[in-house]
Amino acid sequence: QVQLVESGGDLVQAGGSLRLSCVASGSIFSINAMAWYRQGSGKRRELVATITSGDSTNYRDSVKGRFTISRDNAKNTVYLQMNSLKPEDTAVYYCNAVLSYSDDGNFYEYWGQGTQVTVSS
Repeated sequence: QVQLVESGGDLVQAGGSLRLSCVASGSIFSINAMAWYRQGSGKRRELVATITSGDSTNYRDSVKGRFTISRDNAKNTVYLQMNSLKPEDTAVYYCNAVLSYSDDGNFYEYWGQGTQVTVSS
C-alpha cells in the first residue's frame, strides 16, 4: 500500500554533485522521520543522514559538510543533496521512512528499492 521510490543515482566524477529524491506514496496519514542509508559492495548498510518531522537533521561524520538532507512534507518527498563526492561514497542509496496510516499512534517503517551512486576517481 505504501511505496518509497528513489531516483537521481548516477555515475559522476569525484568532486561532482548529485541530488537524490525519494517519494512516498500510498495510504499515508503522516510521515515521522525520514532517512538515507547506503550500502557499498561487500559492506554493511550504514546510516547517512536523518531528518525528523520537525526538520532536525543528523549526519554521519564522513558526509558532514558535503551532504544535505531535506524534505517537502506536501510532496511526501525527502532529498539528499550530495556535493564534493568521493569514490568512497559509491554505494546503493536507500530511502527509509517511518510513517502512519491513521492517527492511532502506530508507525511503520518502509524502505525504497535503492538507487546506485557511482563516483569515479
